[in-house]
Amino acid sequence: MHKKQLLGTYGLVFLVMALWGTNLVIIKILVTDLPPQTMTAFRIMLAGITAFAVILLGKNHRPLNKKEWTYILFGMLFGVVLHQSLMAYGLTLIDASAASLILALVPLTTAILAVLHLGEKLTPLRILGFILALIGVFFIQGGSFRTLGFSLGEIIIFTAMFVQATSFILIKKVTATVDSKQVTALMNLGGALSLLMISFVVEPQGISQMTSAPPFTYFLFFFSGIVISGGGHLIFNASIQKIGAAQTAVFNNFVPFFGLVASAVFLKETITFSQSLGFLFIVSGVLFGTGYIEKQRERQLQNERA
Repeated sequence: MHKKQLLGTYGLVFLVMALWGTNLVIIKILVTDLPPQTMTAFRIMLAGITAFAVILLGKNHRPLNKKEWTYILFGMLFGVVLHQSLMAYGLTLIDASAASLILALVPLTTAILAVLHLGEKLTPLRILGFILALIGVFFIQGGSFRTLGFSLGEIIIFTAMFVQATSFILIKKVTATVDSKQVTALMNLGGALSLLMISFVVEPQGISQMTSAPPFTYFLFFFSGIVISGGGHLIFNASIQKIGAAQTAVFNNFVPFFGLVASAVFLKETITFSQSLGFLFIVSGVLFGTGYIEKQRERQLQNERA
């Protein structure tokens, strides 16, 4: 990929991470006014409708074969239904800082799965990047592992992390032949319908409770569903298609930082020196983990030889 295109892709994924970090605060507000499971189902349905509208306008869709449908259905199961359901339940059992540390394992897990199933190279510099990014998340969460253990909540969040990483591999496989926008639309719409059926069981009065929130809550709901989840997943999945699952997943380490910034701005929480230091580690980790540093070194060597 050309240098300018690569930097453009990195920039867009970075923007998505900022939106997803802010989304943590938005969802925290939404679940206080709306039934969580039902709200999640309709929010992801909005994301799916957004992606579907984009592929209709751009005519980026075609009939799928059996193998492609298999990848999409399993990607939907792992990346939408299981991940969202496990996250929602797990966060009722442990605090968000412990969950963030566990979710910080997504890039490393994705990289390992990519090596095993996609033949991607896990070079020493990229391993260093994953480690630096994980250290950064550690500092952002306050520099302590005291909240981590082996409780049911942590096991559930770990499982949510693993199924999300697995979905990235499935997305990479299917986007080898199918446009990423079509994949995003089908996964989100199918996942939303599945989550809605689950909500009928766990929240029987959920739909009726969706109509009693303040107007600003609905603004946040539509912004989260259409812009953050809909637009964000379109960009993220397109990046997986362009630069690979492992490289794209490294950017997930920015989510806790932007969640922290959004909490400070909107919820008046304090950013500590430890957390600021963590951001520097994350930036370093992303530069190494995406392979950007390696590409720059290779380009410099080629120029010197020329």
